[in-house]
Amino acid sequence: MEYLPLVETFYSLQGEGAHAGRPAYFVRLAGCRNACPFCDTPQSWHPAGFPLAGVEEIVRQAAASGAVHCVVTGGEPTLHDLTSLCRELAKAGLQCWLETSGSEALSGEWDWICLSPKKGIAVHEEYYRLASELKVVIGQDSDFEFAERQAAQVSPSCLCYLQPEWGVCKEVLPRLVAYVKSHPRWNLSLQLHKLIGVE
Repeated sequence: MEYLPLVETFYSLQGEGAHAGRPAYFVRLAGCRNACPFCDTPQSWHPAGFPLAGVEEIVRQAAASGAVHCVVTGGEPTLHDLTSLCRELAKAGLQCWLETSGSEALSGEWDWICLSPKKGIAVHEEYYRLASELKVVIGQDSDFEFAERQAAQVSPSCLCYLQPEWGVCKEVLPRLVAYVKSHPRWNLSLQLHKLIGVE
């Protein structure tokens, strides 16, 4: 049996991006080297102290939840080999959705990849080709230029989202709305789960 450092699992609604509002089972894995200052789960950065959970047990609980979709997130989940987890989730009838910065090599077979690159952190080229969705967090005006550089590298079919950094949401949201209106490739993503008070 393969094991992964597990921060938490829960059944909730996807709060961000293209699948916002859709129910999904979340598997949050420990470990991340990016240390983004606006990260809302910094406790997930260091695997030490989190239990190693067997892939079979993770999948059993995901299937028992009644969910159709499973979001694998972190931390940065691609620090780990996710081949077995994807395979077993698919066998159990769940779609596999990945949330990643693209900073580590890809493993596993995915039904949906949400690429959320961070400034100053290199993205493995394969993510630009395979991303179903690009989601860029906007905290200041210079982030729009970064977002456009990222959008220029994904496929034409990739859905593109701008999301306000939660800590400065009220300040940046008007500029973000105006930007989306004048740049129609982009869509607005809000952290729905925080707005409605669910996990």
